[in-house]
Amino acid sequence: MSNVEEALKVRDLAMQHNKFFEESIPLIASENVLSPLAKEMLLTDLSSRYAEGLPGKRYYQGNYYVDQIEILTTELAKKLFNTDYVDVRPISGTNANQAVVFALSNPGDVITTIPLASGAHISSAKFGTVGFRGLNPISLPFDTEIMNIDVDLAIKVIKLVKPKIALFGQSVFLFPTPLKDLKDALNEAGSYIWYDGAHVLGLIAGKRFQDPLREGAHVVSGSTHKTLPGPQRGIILGNPKEEDMWDKIQRAVFPGVISNHHLNTMAALGITLAEHLEFGESYADQVIRNAKKLAQTLHEFGFKVLGEKAGFTQSHTILVDVWQQGGGRRIAEDLEKANIVLNMNLLPYDDQSKPRHPGGIRIGTQEVTRIGMRESEMVQIAHLIKEVAMDKKDPLRVKDEVKELKSQFKTVKYCFNDNFEAYKYIKLV
Repeated sequence: MSNVEEALKVRDLAMQHNKFFEESIPLIASENVLSPLAKEMLLTDLSSRYAEGLPGKRYYQGNYYVDQIEILTTELAKKLFNTDYVDVRPISGTNANQAVVFALSNPGDVITTIPLASGAHISSAKFGTVGFRGLNPISLPFDTEIMNIDVDLAIKVIKLVKPKIALFGQSVFLFPTPLKDLKDALNEAGSYIWYDGAHVLGLIAGKRFQDPLREGAHVVSGSTHKTLPGPQRGIILGNPKEEDMWDKIQRAVFPGVISNHHLNTMAALGITLAEHLEFGESYADQVIRNAKKLAQTLHEFGFKVLGEKAGFTQSHTILVDVWQQGGGRRIAEDLEKANIVLNMNLLPYDDQSKPRHPGGIRIGTQEVTRIGMRESEMVQIAHLIKEVAMDKKDPLRVKDEVKELKSQFKTVKYCFNDNFEAYKYIKLV
């Protein structure tokens, strides 16, 4: 093929990708969709520019409007999360985590984490950000019956190891972290309390999960494109433990771990934050209602949904053990053939010596909620999953049912979408 044919092939593949998701039910717990107003920002000239540093202290000229966008985006985040300490420059959740780690620790320091086998993010592992900094990670005891930290045992570990940093956060985040119960022990140990809210940031902002900054956390990091339905980038929020802590974090962001901070997605984040201030509480409420309904229905259909003792979930996420149905990889691949998109997940164990296998699937309800689905559609989705995973119906036949259901949900909700054209012509005085 010629160069132009290669370019057109790339474009064609991207269009096919669009078409696939237009006809699919998106259940990946770490993804979401932008509003039309936010998506418009991705195509602006901002995507071609640099703005190293902070507003008013740039290393590049041409940032008169960029400075105003960054200041406004920061102020919106301060209002949404009720804090005076916000950095909107990280370009991903892991990038935000890197900045926190470099700001608050030195090689050899002890950091307590959620066990990776119990749903922690890879950046907290020895082969992730924590390991690259040379930290010594120690896992807190985790109770797989309630899918949460074992508070009594965790307090004993904290008192014994006195961690420099205590990191809380998961990629399988079913229930609020018991920060209030652990805060006294951590403060006594002199620890930085760090909450990675990547998955649940939109639920926190929507006042439907927990409020880590008011429950003892000194810093909250996260990505902005999961339950917070913004662009793919990161954010750091603070409740500084000591006077210079926030300065350390901002220096770790730049020049520590980023240079340019992707100005077009920063503008998209600003719009997302404004929309979340308007619609976030009702959206977060429906996300959790949908997750609970989907989990309960799958349970009634005979699936082994984890966290039953605690009510399956209080977030957007559901974890299902499908080992008996063929394992997580097999089920995820079969569902993909039916245009149901989710991912396999390792199952947690109390006994870390046991072999781990991808026997689970992880499901998120934030994106289907974003396009207007409610409890009745969760029942339909559970039925479609059952047809493929349990009834072993041909996925290609189920695909027609999936496409029919999805055809009724084409518009992004909980945003300024309904008046999109009108909003563009408002003149601000």
